[in-house]
Amino acid sequence: MSKRSAIIIGAGPAGLTAAHELLAHTDVHPLVLELSNELGGIARTVSYKGNRIDIGGHRFFSRSDRVMNWWQDILPIETLPEAEGEVRIAYQNQSRSVKAVRPAAPGTSDAVMLVRERVSRIFYRRKFFDYPITLSMKTLSNLGLLETARIGGSYLAGQLRPRRNEKSLEDFFVNRFGDRLYRTFFKDYTEKVWGVSCQEIPAEWGAQRIKGLSVSKALLHAGRRLFGSDPSVAQKSSETSLIERFLYPKFGPGQMWQEVAGRVRERGGSLSLGQRACRLHHEGSRIRAVDVEDTKTGETRTIEADFFFSTMPVSELVAGLEPEAPSEVQRVASGLPYRDFVTVGLLVDRLEVRGEARPESPDGLVPDNWIYIQDPDVRVGRLQIFNNWSPFMVADPTKVWIGLEYFCDEGDEIWALPDAEMIRFGSEELSRIGILDDTRVEDGIVIRMLKTYPAYFGTYDQFPVVREYLDGIENLFLIGRNGMHRYNNQDHSMLTAMVAVENIRDGVSAKDNIWAVNTEDDYLEEI
Repeated sequence: MSKRSAIIIGAGPAGLTAAHELLAHTDVHPLVLELSNELGGIARTVSYKGNRIDIGGHRFFSRSDRVMNWWQDILPIETLPEAEGEVRIAYQNQSRSVKAVRPAAPGTSDAVMLVRERVSRIFYRRKFFDYPITLSMKTLSNLGLLETARIGGSYLAGQLRPRRNEKSLEDFFVNRFGDRLYRTFFKDYTEKVWGVSCQEIPAEWGAQRIKGLSVSKALLHAGRRLFGSDPSVAQKSSETSLIERFLYPKFGPGQMWQEVAGRVRERGGSLSLGQRACRLHHEGSRIRAVDVEDTKTGETRTIEADFFFSTMPVSELVAGLEPEAPSEVQRVASGLPYRDFVTVGLLVDRLEVRGEARPESPDGLVPDNWIYIQDPDVRVGRLQIFNNWSPFMVADPTKVWIGLEYFCDEGDEIWALPDAEMIRFGSEELSRIGILDDTRVEDGIVIRMLKTYPAYFGTYDQFPVVREYLDGIENLFLIGRNGMHRYNNQDHSMLTAMVAVENIRDGVSAKDNIWAVNTEDDYLEEI
């Protein structure tokens, strides 16, 4: 009896997890088709002259023990020699005791995860603020007593008189943080990310991405820190936006997905790069085959399979159905918006943020993994410092390797800037706000990513029309961020794949459990 087969469109975290799980738990042979020539999707690592870029920043942290254990099965935690019976792991550049789930096996020093300290801050009015905002002396000093009092009064007013009809993201923020704090620390950055007013974004976005984060929880977390932090990697007592450490592959997130792809191949799965899924042929309630174009040769072939997993944008999936989807489904799918993304990598000999660098850092290196740039007079939205993700992300440890993140739309002025001009533009912006001296930029690279963020406006409020139709195709499984048009994190994308594979294994036809991933009330994330 021949094995069943599955076509998986996309080799990002969801697609590669699906392939891995099919081989581990079913008799289904996976063929992964990836449009680009890289594995990992947005979670890949880009290498430039030995310097590595993590597109978007990927902290390997999850409330799911299943995901945490899965990651550590692929890349175990790097360990140091035991001291007095304690498990000690590599923590930043120091040795520190923590509760590691699985230590790395001997001889696997490169195929490991590091435990990293999480530092994220807000840069506003040319000053650093804690993320999330805390009532520290530094915050009070930066804001001034008068502004702090105004923010406090606004917060209390919002709690006493909340907006009852919570429709927009602005309503969501104001009800939780007050109008003044919203306008100070949320409004400008959020509108940089999405390119539209917060009044145009449904409250559902906030309900999914930052759920229970509030002033009271941030204060509670700050109080707990006075009595010591949770030493475990899991940090079950902390909200996700408040975690203090996370796992990270030694050579960036792409290392994880390269390792997973290797296991898929070793177990008999197939991966093909540069393959465009053009048309999906369906008969009744089942997909029969997919037309695949080789982007190098232009040749097209038709591949039949028993199951189909899609991580491609929903708008493209619906447009590629043959016969065509109903006109209403096409209309809603075509109106689903996406936000695109440009990363500018810059190599400099030092940063110029005075008074904020580590005392031992002659290069002016600050401790942050990433910095949220809230100032409205620059277009850059977030700044990554790759040295602090992993020291192995930087070819020359005496240099500072950073990534400037720009949120844009395909074809707009940021997207269309030639690479040299984009590098100069980014350098000048950081120089203007005092983070670096643009005359000391030694090298740079520009990376453009399409459809990075599925957006919750446009026709998104009518998305159930599309979901109902596609869920009715029995052997088609939508997984991952773009596959579900849902702003999933990496771990949630993986879980959607795991649940879909379980449904195949168990003969479950309903797909509600896939859509239920990332709806739990206690999962929080930063914007």
